[in-house]
Amino acid sequence: MDIEFVRSRFIKHFDGKTGNIYASPGRINLIGEHTDYNGGFVFPGAVDKGMMCEIRPNGTDTIMAYSIDLKDRVEFKVDDPEGPRASWARYIYGVVQEMKKLGVDVKGFNTAFAGDVPLGAGMSSSAALESCYAFALNDLFGDNKVSKWDMVLAGQATEHNYCGVNCGIMDQFASVFGKAGCLMRLDCRSREFEYFPFKPEGYKLVLLDSVVKHELAGSPYNDRRNSCENVVKHIAAKHPEGKFETLRDCTWEQLEEVKAEVGDEDYRRAKFVLGEKDRVLAVCDALNAGDYETVGKKMYETHYGLSKEYEVSCEELDYLNDIAKENGVTGSRIMGGGFGGCTINLVKEELYDKFIADAKEKFTAKYGHSPKVYDVVIGDGSRKIC
Repeated sequence: MDIEFVRSRFIKHFDGKTGNIYASPGRINLIGEHTDYNGGFVFPGAVDKGMMCEIRPNGTDTIMAYSIDLKDRVEFKVDDPEGPRASWARYIYGVVQEMKKLGVDVKGFNTAFAGDVPLGAGMSSSAALESCYAFALNDLFGDNKVSKWDMVLAGQATEHNYCGVNCGIMDQFASVFGKAGCLMRLDCRSREFEYFPFKPEGYKLVLLDSVVKHELAGSPYNDRRNSCENVVKHIAAKHPEGKFETLRDCTWEQLEEVKAEVGDEDYRRAKFVLGEKDRVLAVCDALNAGDYETVGKKMYETHYGLSKEYEVSCEELDYLNDIAKENGVTGSRIMGGGFGGCTINLVKEELYDKFIADAKEKFTAKYGHSPKVYDVVIGDGSRKIC
């Protein structure tokens, strides 16, 4: 992201004065999809692409925000009970409200922001935006008294309360806690996490963006969460002596007990989640052993589950996964919430050029446009630039 570009737009669209510049990254997730809101494990890392904002207090009770990428400007009061209608501005509005709940005395400010996270690619541009503003407001108005974890939860609450997505905590966690050269295993139930150095010699990590856009707000995402919660409810009813909050608390045997009651769709979705919990732990063991073949095998298993059991893939992503298999790619799977976006691929360096060329040629022939290619560099989390 170009600091001078963001600054030039900020100066142009406001009073000519400069402010502070902050940045937060998007993320990849090596494995562990749709497990965060089920209390399981995820394995994300921050990337070197994200959101950057310049922000300056303006001495009023009004927030004036400019989206550089959308060329759109919105104004709203800090204490506006409704907030702006523009979907992009509701992220900023939501973070303001949630940071106020944490005791941050937010005043009016001018801000402009831009991002180089590919929109719709499953790299969590919204979490990057939320984390960027949570970090900025904490620094400007909160004396940095709000903890990193509370900033993560403020971003999650923004999605829940103002944007209509009942998401887990992985995206915001990765954006805030990211560390260059490291992936992180997060236990979404206890919030304990551990950094794992990720520098796979002889391999590249690359995203292939199908350029199929997905919209998570509304039923597709929330329906799957409801399926998982329904299974937990039935298991809890059979075992009143236990404590069942999420699928993380449930066993394979307990899932089989309620199979007939919950219906095939909910059963398949819960089956994917329990399998994914096991796969994340297997990948951690494999990384510690330097066994990238097992890492890749688990990635393919995850793709199958997301496509056939959780049903959040699409034809284009399944095709990219098939091309990866044909080219001997070590591991490949859909990444993100689903319904479009990217595949994440673990590729031996000697196979990389042929794989990318083959994917572009075959995908273009079938769908009329080429997938976008993003080499992954693991970067740092939320920070003040200047």
